[in-house]
Amino acid sequence: MELPDPLRLRTEFAEEARSERPGLARLCLLVGAVADPARGEPGIDAAEVELDRLAGELPHRPATPRDWALALAELLGTRYGFHGTESDYRRLESSLLQEVLRRRRGLPILLSVVWLEVARRAGAPVHGVALPGHFTVGFGPPDDLVLADPFDGGTLLSPADASLLVTGVTGAPLDPSLLRPADPLEVIRRVLNNIRAWAAAPPERTDVALWAVELSLLLPSHPADLRYEHAQLLVKCGDFVRGARELESYAEVVAAVDPEAAELVRGQARAARARLN
Repeated sequence: MELPDPLRLRTEFAEEARSERPGLARLCLLVGAVADPARGEPGIDAAEVELDRLAGELPHRPATPRDWALALAELLGTRYGFHGTESDYRRLESSLLQEVLRRRRGLPILLSVVWLEVARRAGAPVHGVALPGHFTVGFGPPDDLVLADPFDGGTLLSPADASLLVTGVTGAPLDPSLLRPADPLEVIRRVLNNIRAWAAAPPERTDVALWAVELSLLLPSHPADLRYEHAQLLVKCGDFVRGARELESYAEVVAAVDPEAAELVRGQARAARARLN
């Protein structure tokens, strides 16, 4: 029997995340499908076709990493107008790949996913660069690395520009380790964290926060306190039985290191069950 659509999508997400080589586009598109199950598989297929089409418009094999970066900026930033603005941080659509492809607007990390997937399909030496607070794209090897900022239409970033971005967020200079390639699971974890942050801002969207946390829990590794967040969201959504069970399960984990905190969580579980009466 075929699984109901939402459950099937989550099963596919878990399988992709735990596969030997997780596909970044597939993971992002499954997040978008969970956000809007009505689009489902047709929406995923249409987005994949659009990424293929855009890759087909790139010039054949630019010579250098800088040439690749400029070619992507001309195609996606100038010709098709992919970019971001501050207002995009206030929209859930800015974190959903299907919507970013449709609107050509989004958060830095989702716009970077578009750059990455189009460039990868065309054979570019490309990888994501997870700078604190501002995701970017890198072309070429470490000794010839060219950084581009898809949020700014693909503007090339000098080392000084990148350092300024990092210093503005962390107060510290750019550490070369921050320029390493970001793997797909690191990227999708950051995408889901952005969605959770969006959902927590007023007016709170507990329903969105719940599915974002549940997808995060399907990743191969996650912080233990994510289970506590999940339990709290279940209770907020009125699922008191599941919420209480999750709280009790989390308390068992915490008990070994902090018995007092565990007892507080057990008290929250009892309170959740009492709301059934």
